[in-house]
Order: sequence, then structure tokens, then C-alpha cells
Amino acid sequence: MKISVVVHGPYIIDTGYAEKILKLLTNYGEVKARLGGTMGRTAVHDAKLEDKIDIKKKLLPSESIEKFQDEKSDVIFLINYGKSSVTGHAFGFKVYTRCKNNPPLIQIERPGEIDGSVIPWDSSLVELAENISKDLNLKIVDPREIKEKMACIKVTKTTRKISGVSPHENIFVNGIVVGKSNSSEVTLIAENGIINEIVGGDLKEHGVEKLGKVNLKGAIIKTGLLRRSEVVPRVISSCKKSQKSCVAYLDHAAEDIYRLKDVDLVVTVGDDTTLVAGDILYRFDVPIIGITDGDIDKVVEKGFKAGESLIIELETGMDDVIGKKIFSLLFKGEEILEIENIESFKNEILQIINNTTTCYTIKEN
Repeated sequence: MKISVVVHGPYIIDTGYAEKILKLLTNYGEVKARLGGTMGRTAVHDAKLEDKIDIKKKLLPSESIEKFQDEKSDVIFLINYGKSSVTGHAFGFKVYTRCKNNPPLIQIERPGEIDGSVIPWDSSLVELAENISKDLNLKIVDPREIKEKMACIKVTKTTRKISGVSPHENIFVNGIVVGKSNSSEVTLIAENGIINEIVGGDLKEHGVEKLGKVNLKGAIIKTGLLRRSEVVPRVISSCKKSQKSCVAYLDHAAEDIYRLKDVDLVVTVGDDTTLVAGDILYRFDVPIIGITDGDIDKVVEKGFKAGESLIIELETGMDDVIGKKIFSLLFKGEEILEIENIESFKNEILQIINNTTTCYTIKEN
């Protein structure tokens, strides 16, 4: 039997259950696994499972499943460890319904928990699902029960039409690029506050993740470039009096970047955030360390960066992973930090990157 496994999220890996399930499934056939989503990459790395779980491509869970379908898998397992059985089952339902051609899917949800379960989304796989449930000491959940519960959940759908759009323009919602137009008639659609479709455009999933829930009716929406003009920036050098250096962390381009004009250095995470923040902070002679992955959207006609800035370009999807490590290990969860030496701080950032990946390039200003 040709068995494929889509691993979703870091917790299923961190608990050891991803490795345990992969080993178990070898009793039933030939097993191949890949990550679905981006948040589990570091967990795969930390668990030394790169040879067992493919993390090369940045794919949504449904995209990973469809890719396995194209590879003629006999059965596909979706393994996940949600915060609760309710959220886990809802996640599986959304993934399954998003897939085309009714994939031969079995979900293993929250193994190790009292409410852990196995869900045979394809009715022809009930017998196999029952065997797996016995192996893992989990209960079987009928997918029809989940579908009935999901049907009772009230979905609030909001739409917003955008005027004055040209094809191939970025679409900004509260300063975050959520997609690109391919028509002059564009409508954004959100369900329960999450943008999930752009009529007349292409959705940028990563941007939607960063944006999170939004009041679409009251959101600030722009298209094209944030600033079209080619200008000569006015640069103001600030007079720093403190002997210590002040560094800041920024991962959201919609935040008030001007509040950071008096710091000594800003760590920016994400391509758009790096481009916008670097351009603004150039005016105040504040260098940046940009953590990017090359997935850049042109948001200003020409971006500037202060001297001594560094741009570190990682492989796709790794900018957020590295950013979170820097925020946790160096900033200790605080947005602004006082340090003794900027060069030592830069070296600490490079050390975190080197401990996580060897695939990156550094671009100095």
C-alpha cells in the first residue's frame, strides 16, 4: 500500500507523535510524508526528521494532500494536534472540503489526549481507520457528525468591493499585502473576519495569516504602490545621548514605524515590512536588519535603507520562523531592548540563523 502523510503544525512533532505515527504506518505499507503549512519547519529541524518529512516546499495542507493525490497515493493521513477536538475536527473538515476530487483521507487528531480521534473522511477507509485507532488507542469519529456540527455553525460573510483598481496591483488591507489584482473589478470576501477569497484577484495566504481577523467594512484598503513618486528623501540624523544602544523588533508593516525613529537599530521580519520600514527609517538614519525570504511585493517605487543595514534572505517560509526565534531568544518577548554593543547583537542574530539553517544570503547596504 502506498501511504502518504501530511504533517500539520509543530505540536504533533514536538510531542513525538509524528515520528511514532510514521513508524506505525510502515507496518501497513510504504510511507512518504511532507509538511502541510509553514509553522512546523523548525520543529521538523529540531526533531531531526528532515529525512522523513519533506519540508522543501511551502504548501498548504490541502495542497500537500492534492500533490499526494497526483502521485497516486492509496491513502493519505492528515495528522494534527489541535488545541481541542472541536478546533481539530473543524480544521480537518475545512482541509477536506477544500481539496478536489474527494481524497482518500484519514485524519489522526490529538493522539495522546483523552479526546484524541481517528476520522475516516473517505468512507471506504473505515476498516483501516479502525485498525489505526486500535493501534493508537483512539476513538473513531464519524465524519458525518463533524459535518452536522459544522453546518450548525453560523458563518458571517462580509464582502467589500474595491474601486479604481488596475490589473497586477498589490492589494493592501491595513498595510498588509493580502493579494494581487488580475482585473479592474475586485471584491474581497471574508468569513468570520478572515479574508478567504479575492474575486478578480489572487489571494496571498501568508499575508492573510499575518493580517488575522479584520473588520472588512472598516479596514483601510489601498491598491498599487504605497508611494508612486520617485523622491529625494529628507534624512534627519538624530542626536543619541545614551551610551547604550536601543534596538526594536518589527514584524508588521501596518504598525506605526515612525515611533521607532529614535532607536539605534530595528530588526524587521518579512519582505514587505522590511521594504516599508527600511524606506521610512532611512529618513531618520536608523539601520535595519531585515529578515526576508525573497517573497517581496513591490510596495514603493524605490526603497531606501540606512547605512550599515543588513538584509538576510532565507529560504521560502523561514523568515517568520527565524523572526520568532529572535523575538523569543534575544528580545525575550519585548518589542524594544537596550543592548551594550550592536555588532555583538548582529552576531547573535547570525548565530541563531546558523543554528537553524544554512540556506541564506546576506546583502549589506
